[in-house]
Amino acid sequence: MKLVWTAWNEGRHAPNGSGYGIKIPISDRDKFFKREWKAVTLELPIGGVIKEIEVNVNKPSFWSPSCHELINKEIGHGSAPHGERLGLRVSRQNC
Repeated sequence: MKLVWTAWNEGRHAPNGSGYGIKIPISDRDKFFKREWKAVTLELPIGGVIKEIEVNVNKPSFWSPSCHELINKEIGHGSAPHGERLGLRVSRQNC
């Protein structure tokens, strides 16, 4: 199954990678994520290698109707140039 999610930025590039996230559609969030999970592990291509990063999903904003975003500064380090697809995989949940 292939899912397409939108990466976003606060509007400015930060060298440390902060200000980036991935917007998860509510239907995907409700289907593929569980409220009892504390975090998920993303496999993110950074500098030609796959790096695992842990992202907190145990917060009200992820489960709200307005936010529902995966946020971690490492997402900024793995972001593709504008218009290109970013290879990303949610590999497991951490309970």
